Amino acid sequence: MNHNEELKRRIDLVRQAHIDGSEGRVYHRMWASDYLRGAVWGANDGIVTTFAVVAGVAGAALAAKVVLILGFANLLADGFSMAMGNYLGDKSNKEHEASERQREAWEVEHLPEGERQEIYNIYRAKGFDGELLDRIVETITRDKKLWVDEMAIAEHGIFPIDNNKARPWKSALVTFIAFVVAGFIPLLPYIVGLPSNQTFPLALGATILTLFGVGILRTPFTERRWWMVGSETLVVGLLASGVAYLVGVLLGNIV
Repeated sequence: MNHNEELKRRIDLVRQAHIDGSEGRVYHRMWASDYLRGAVWGANDGIVTTFAVVAGVAGAALAAKVVLILGFANLLADGFSMAMGNYLGDKSNKEHEASERQREAWEVEHLPEGERQEIYNIYRAKGFDGELLDRIVETITRDKKLWVDEMAIAEHGIFPIDNNKARPWKSALVTFIAFVVAGFIPLLPYIVGLPSNQTFPLALGATILTLFGVGILRTPFTERRWWMVGSETLVVGLLASGVAYLVGVLLGNIV
């Protein structure tokens, strides 16, 4: 499918979604995309960092039990760290947005003339004027919630609070689970006790497939072709693992 055909297909899908009223369900599931984003990033980091450990140990020609010890230590510690970072980041962002909204609400309550003038300036800058501009300002400033929403969007880029959005602790849990599940894959050949000459090649093969698959899951966030995103994720992951393998080789020879 060429670019023009793909563009026409997407336009038809969006047009049909608006006609049947499903655009809110299909294109604006913000809470679902929050969880999916956490899962994708968690899985990507999980597979890359764990296989980097495996590659480094393999490069140093250390025993399989060292792979398992370091691999599981990385899996749980890094997974927990990433999940907590995700949780604290989301929580701080939500607290910041709530604080800014409270400030705008206070200003609307105690400094209404100045805030009304700001609404006037905002919509005049958008090209409205005359009686239409006056009606817009009057309509917005008649409803305090709408007024605060408009000020928060215009001044801070903060959109109205969506109660369906992913909660920070749920998003963190999704990230942790995705990290552990994906990061577990490179360790499987070592867990089942396969011969030493098979473990690393199998771990490498499983990692390649998983990296490409995780890359495909990133497609909705990039708007690029699935094979391009999958290949990009694969290359970045293998480069990181290659560095770890070379470090393992160098240190293994030195130590």
